Amino acid sequence: MSAVEFGVNLAKAVIVLFIIVDPLGDIPIFMSLMESMTGVQKRKVFNTAVIIGSILLLVFAFTGQEIFAIFGVSLYAFEVAGGILLLIIAMRILISGSMHEENSSPESIGAVPIAMPLLVGPGAITTTIFNLQAYDVFVTALSVVIVMVIVWVILRYVDSIYRFLGKTGSLVIARVVSLLIAALAVQYILNGVEQFVKIAH
Repeated sequence: MSAVEFGVNLAKAVIVLFIIVDPLGDIPIFMSLMESMTGVQKRKVFNTAVIIGSILLLVFAFTGQEIFAIFGVSLYAFEVAGGILLLIIAMRILISGSMHEENSSPESIGAVPIAMPLLVGPGAITTTIFNLQAYDVFVTALSVVIVMVIVWVILRYVDSIYRFLGKTGSLVIARVVSLLIAALAVQYILNGVEQFVKIAH
């Protein structure tokens, strides 16, 4: 593989994965989750989210199909399950304005729901698996690292965005985005069901 071809493949893998992970679209949700936390707690949240998100993507990229085969689970079933989980999160944000629970630690919030399923959902996992099939192992792994570094930078400056929008603005945007998340969740579920129906026929 030439340097130019490698660069083109890496750019494609990074762009597609970044679009699917969509950290910019989730910013209002991140702010809602972390609005009552201290600076130290927020750093724990986004450090945990990026580390766990990176590990999940890499693990599923290299062993996802084998894991699904062992448990007899298809990608479509995973898509439906992820869609249901996203839908629950979206409904909680719509109703209460936040997913934050008083007894939740920064690490637990960083893991769920920020790392999974907001950042690393069915779409991101499926995209990473497809990248591995389309390109080589190094391109796939490097694309995950690059995207997660970008996510870390975005999370690092969430406070600045929060100050710009204000509490009311962030809550309004969080609810609007949660509607989009709910729609995305329903689409995941419909895609999974559609594939099951095709297989059944």
